[in-house]
Amino acid sequence: MSRLDQTDAAMDNVADASPKEIEALYVQNSASASFDGERLILSGIGATTLMFSDRPDRVTAHVPTAEFVSGWGDGDDSFASNPPNAVLSSFDADEVNDVVVVLSEPKLVGSDLSYQVSITDGELAATSAESSLFIDMIGRPLSPVSFAGARRRGRRRARRRMG
Repeated sequence: MSRLDQTDAAMDNVADASPKEIEALYVQNSASASFDGERLILSGIGATTLMFSDRPDRVTAHVPTAEFVSGWGDGDDSFASNPPNAVLSSFDADEVNDVVVVLSEPKLVGSDLSYQVSITDGELAATSAESSLFIDMIGRPLSPVSFAGARRRGRRRARRRMG
């Protein structure tokens, strides 16, 4: 059995299993960031938010950023009811600046995503260049749908390698 066949077989087994919960972390990248004293504004936000989990599942996915924001209050232990910690890592010419914040009240307008923030460690600059926001984990159901995209990607990659 080839590695691709083994992967497909494993994905079939997972897709047939009942949903379980994973601990998901999220990353949002932006062209720049600014802080007005209350809200963190990520300008030129990526169209997707990267989601990933740690062992043993090691699930990765790209969630449309608009969907991520609209799902902020979904579930019993949502980000709205239990605001997540996050680290904003900004890349300026001579340094990297990391600031720990608590996020709430996301608003997406065009390609600008803003959050109400409470700073727990560090200082947010008024403006920053490229930035990545690393959002702390929250339990999310691991469903067969989440594997469907991974399976399609795996098949596309296999076709590219063959071609």
